[in-house]
Amino acid sequence: MNVEFPDADALRSGGDVTVADLPRFAAVERTREVRSVDDLEGATRRAVGSIDAFETLSRGAEVGITAGSRGIADMPTVLATAVDELAARGYEPFVLPAMGSHGGATAEGQVEALAALGITPESMGCEIRSSMAVEAVGEDDLGRPVYAARDALEADAVLLANRVKPHTDFHGPIESGLSKIAVIGLGKHRGAESLHNAAIATDFATVIQDRTGVLLETTPIVGGIALVENADHRAAHVEGVNAEAIPTREPELLDLAREEFPSLPVDDLDLLVVDELGKDKSGTGMDTNVLGRYYFHGESEPESPSITRVYARSVSEASHGNAIGIGLADFLHRGVIEEIDFEDMYINIITSGEPRRANVPFVVPDDATALILSCSMTGVASPGELRVARIASTMEPDTLLVSEPVASELRGRDDVTVGPLEPLAFSDGTFSHDI
Repeated sequence: MNVEFPDADALRSGGDVTVADLPRFAAVERTREVRSVDDLEGATRRAVGSIDAFETLSRGAEVGITAGSRGIADMPTVLATAVDELAARGYEPFVLPAMGSHGGATAEGQVEALAALGITPESMGCEIRSSMAVEAVGEDDLGRPVYAARDALEADAVLLANRVKPHTDFHGPIESGLSKIAVIGLGKHRGAESLHNAAIATDFATVIQDRTGVLLETTPIVGGIALVENADHRAAHVEGVNAEAIPTREPELLDLAREEFPSLPVDDLDLLVVDELGKDKSGTGMDTNVLGRYYFHGESEPESPSITRVYARSVSEASHGNAIGIGLADFLHRGVIEEIDFEDMYINIITSGEPRRANVPFVVPDDATALILSCSMTGVASPGELRVARIASTMEPDTLLVSEPVASELRGRDDVTVGPLEPLAFSDGTFSHDI
């Protein structure tokens, strides 16, 4: 991008704060008691076995299993095991890419997106059947069409598989999970765009529930495998849910997911530094539940955590330039601008429907400048009072560096280890050490 941004000297000249005035920092590690699934393959086989339709479905029936675009650590194992179990029962399983417009909204791109997650015909032991073709199968309460993938409609049965977790766009009884992968994932590009547009017109959670009901009546969805992750991003719970039970069981699984959700150990910050944003970290680049900001039309902002400013330092290589989520930040490292693929990011935004998340925030040349400027843009009385936390990404909020006021607050907690306080070190304005 051929834009001239101010250098560090120009930006820092607006105040009298220097690096020497910044508070000292300490390394912090939070430990959690996490539940986990000891036998993931066994749990998956039991989940498949709990779907009633697989007791009556004719041998040789084609069963499509959904696979989304999120980097869910245990999902490849769950999918491969489900394929193996279905084949052992005499069915013909295949994998259905279910990721809305991701993968460049092309059939080939969606296969490539799955391959990047370790989901291939070889690793799954079955065909991956990818197409962007959809059909309208009904209308929602707004009178707008509800779409389903033609590959799903032509199957004898469809088994949804997804992680249940708090969504990054909205709050409600059903957020990210089986319903979402049915409505947005199996809806492909047209379904995802239609859903997000309808959500802007009304309420996101209500639209998903409404459209899920339409799909359960008009498609061969027989149930789903729901995976709930612990704070270490591994399976804490795996469960099979019959199709008719999804609307009532999914809210209960979401409550479990909220208990396991990895959030920051501190609720009140002047500045949160996020080393890396990216599509492999969250669908919104940075998890909005960690930031405490949705920035989605019609949705109320969460009350906690309260973070005055967010500074994003880089975009992950796996995002291939899709820097969606930069608009959630207040400060952005200049290096991110050079990495952005605006076409990819804008297509993602057109589908998801919220342009603010692609807004380019205040661009800074280096890390030291971001911290110095935050002293003037957060309302603190003096630099030593600045409450700062730095994390690698919103996926890893339990390992962090915090400024002295935050360290003092956390030092007495049983679940947190706080290291010694040391001055921040910079090399040409860049943090000298990783977290």
